[in-house]
Amino acid sequence: MISFSLWDILRNLLLAGRWTVLLSLATFVLGGMLGLLILFIRTSKHRALRNFARVYIEVFQGTPLLMQLFLVFFGVALFGIEVPAWLAAGLTLTLWSASFLAEIWRGCVEAIPKGQWEASSVLAMNYVQQMRYVILPQALRIAIPPTIGFSVQIIKGTAVTSIIGFVELSKAATIITNATFMPFTVYAAAGFFYFMLCWPLSKYSQFLERKFHAAHRH
Repeated sequence: MISFSLWDILRNLLLAGRWTVLLSLATFVLGGMLGLLILFIRTSKHRALRNFARVYIEVFQGTPLLMQLFLVFFGVALFGIEVPAWLAAGLTLTLWSASFLAEIWRGCVEAIPKGQWEASSVLAMNYVQQMRYVILPQALRIAIPPTIGFSVQIIKGTAVTSIIGFVELSKAATIITNATFMPFTVYAAAGFFYFMLCWPLSKYSQFLERKFHAAHRH
């Protein structure tokens, strides 16, 4: 058994935590971009496009993230293509998060009164212009709290990537535990780091939600 001090454990977890943060940020940004595209498709006037977006959302929301990760990492390898763990993790989480963000934002768009759509139509705006200049700016205010709240799920979702060997916070905790035989100390420390990443975002989301409801009542 290798001798590790508490500082050694914390330092190694912090180093691995950088990858958790980077993966979460990349997933949130790329997933948000893809989610916005899915939103446009999901709310378009073309039935075939709407159906495609609906199927995409239902597939990624209706299947376990772990299964999706396996399909990307091991499934692609069946065709002779080797996918690095970091790429498989980023791609899977991006596709997964986009499905949820698109639905969150669709609900916010549909919360905008129909009169706003009608008013923008009178101004001879096309669909993209309606969304860009009239609907999305109003929906954004509604969307911020649940979007920030979902970012917490993204951070916790990165733990699943440890199963394919991506060394983020959870995987680092497993490696250190195997070397030190101190599971309680190691996983308690890892849990603390997750908490410190997620708790501020969760509280900020709740604060914005209360602020929005208060403004809406007035």
